[in-house]
Amino acid sequence: MGQSGADESAVSGAGAAAGADAAAGADAGGRRVRVVLVDDHRMFRTGVQAEIGRTERTGVEVVGEAADVDQAVSVITAVRPEVVLLDVHLPGGGGVEVLRRCAALMSDAARPVRFLALSVSDAAEDVIGVIRGGARGYVTKTITGSDLVDSIFRVQEGDAVFSPRLAGFVLDAFASTDAPPVDEDLDRLTQREREVLRLIARGYAYKEIAKQLFISVKTVESHVSAVLRKLQLSNRHELTRWATARRLV
Repeated sequence: MGQSGADESAVSGAGAAAGADAAAGADAGGRRVRVVLVDDHRMFRTGVQAEIGRTERTGVEVVGEAADVDQAVSVITAVRPEVVLLDVHLPGGGGVEVLRRCAALMSDAARPVRFLALSVSDAAEDVIGVIRGGARGYVTKTITGSDLVDSIFRVQEGDAVFSPRLAGFVLDAFASTDAPPVDEDLDRLTQREREVLRLIARGYAYKEIAKQLFISVKTVESHVSAVLRKLQLSNRHELTRWATARRLV
């Protein structure tokens, strides 16, 4: 996701008048859920809100937004939503750090705040990391608007929700008591560099990666150069072989 710049957290107003709220609830089948969007790309947040935030149709009321870890913790604490849509990769420590700092809100028996990860990444370590951190589910950004709304309500009700191929990661991880091995080479890379690495290994062109991650082509090139330097590799072909050998593709 792109740079947030001067992007600041925004907490929405109290909502429509009581009569309008009642009508909205009726049109949405009586279901209502208050949601906070956490993603460091403003354009993506705007798109999600446009897709799911028409409360009279979906029953979803977007009550706040945040672009980094500190903003997220502040907004979530202030508005106490039922569900948080949480990106995995955020400035300030990532989605796992948001979960850590909101642990008390998640464990509140009376008014639990539940988290649904919504990310471009489908990497096993990202999925497992946020689930271990307390998230109730993980879906990728290829999800449709209607499926996302359904997933939000399921998480609100306490269900676990995953995109189909991601459920296997979680089952495998929790079926074993062994800690995953530490890859010192991979640990040298930032989260964003890992995302670029995987897409390069899958054969994406720089322009395609830039579009997928909401960053510029120049930024993609900088990340690739950093990855090659850190891993002491010469070109993208060696990078692909390196990633394939570690089953990162």
